[in-house]
Formats: sequence, C-alpha cells, structure tokens
Amino acid sequence: MNRTERLYAIAEELRSAGGRGRTSDWLARRFEVSARTVKRDVTALQQAGVPIWAQAGPGGGYVLDTAVSLPPLNVTAAEATAVALALAALPELPFGPDGRSALAKVLAAMPARERELAGELGRRLWVHHAVPPTRPAIARVLDEALRAGVVVVLDYTDAGGAHSSKRAVEPMAVALTRGNWYLLAWCRSRRAGRWFRLDRIARVTATRERAAPRDVIRTFGEPPPDAHPLVLDEQR
Repeated sequence: MNRTERLYAIAEELRSAGGRGRTSDWLARRFEVSARTVKRDVTALQQAGVPIWAQAGPGGGYVLDTAVSLPPLNVTAAEATAVALALAALPELPFGPDGRSALAKVLAAMPARERELAGELGRRLWVHHAVPPTRPAIARVLDEALRAGVVVVLDYTDAGGAHSSKRAVEPMAVALTRGNWYLLAWCRSRRAGRWFRLDRIARVTATRERAAPRDVIRTFGEPPPDAHPLVLDEQR
C-alpha cells in the first residue's frame, strides 16, 4: 500500500469508526506503519480539508467529523460481492428487504467498471439455500416488531404439526442455529423465554402494546455454540 492509498484508507477507517475514533497506535497497527507516520498522514489529510480532529483524554484519538459532507464511500467489487453473497446465502434473514435495498444503493454508487467486476465475480458463486424459508409477510412483521419493541400475537404450530396455539409474545431476538431461524421471545402465557421456529409460525399480528425491556442473555443464557451475536463494528 503506497502513501496515497494509505491516506485514503485512514480516512475511510475513521469514517467507519464514527464518534469513537481511532488512536494513532491503533491506526499504526492496522496499516503496519509507525505512530509517527500516522500523525504525519493525519496532518496531510487535515491540510487537504478532511475534517479530522483530535480527541483528548484517556482512550482519545482521531475522529472524523461525519456532519461534514464527504465523497461517497468507496466499495470494491470484492466487498460488494461479499455483501451480495451473505444476502443470497440467507435470503430470509431478518431485515432481508433492507439488506437488499442497501446493496442496490451500494451498487448504484459504484463506478461502472467496479460494478461489472462485481457482477462477473458474483456469477462464479453458486449458493444452496439450506435454511427452511420464512414467509416474507411474517418476517416483515417480526422485523418491524423488533425495531418498535411491541408485543405480537403468534398462531404457532407445534413440532408434530397437529396442534396450533395462539401466543402473545414479546420479541427479543432472532437466531439462526441448528439449520433453522428462531424467534426468541418472552411468552406471556408461559411467563418465560421461549424459542419459536419461524417456519412454524402460521400468522403473526403486531399490537400497539409496548414490550417490557428484558435482557436476552439473562432470559435465555449464552447463545448456542453454533450461533453468536452479529458484530457490526468488529475491531480488527
């Protein structure tokens, strides 16, 4: 990576860090240069008009002012294809329509050649959908209920498929484990946390009643070995 590429990469890293910022030592490890070199690079970016300011105190570092208008985020063909692959592998994932909308915006903002390269790479990736499908209408209501923090009423079928019950539940999380999607919710009739397989939900209706705030880990314990919380800002 030459200096021009590193300058751009530092600006992108600070953009993704948001208000937390990054220390010079963190950036030095990330880009395999000295902290002194990072300080010179940040000074060069500031002189070029990039709105970076130093945050003093313990844990302080460099912060990019996101309130200032910046050029569009640069996304490579490989990065766009990775996002598309995740969406294709799990088409029924929570917030799936939002993910596809975000991908469309990313592709629209990419240079034509990078977009073509992403398409070429995507055609070389074949995906098998091994997870039982969830009806879009059900997924959409659950997505909205999780965001709004409201109670929903489920028409739920048991494992044998012979018995159906109506449950008022408070959605708390969604999990993909053991090859199935589950809704983790506080069941009001059982007064306990319960796992509900999404493909066994025949119907779901959102109410306007607010769900009580509950801690997922305290209610359900640690996630299963084959599941873990989604990390959006992983420290590399």
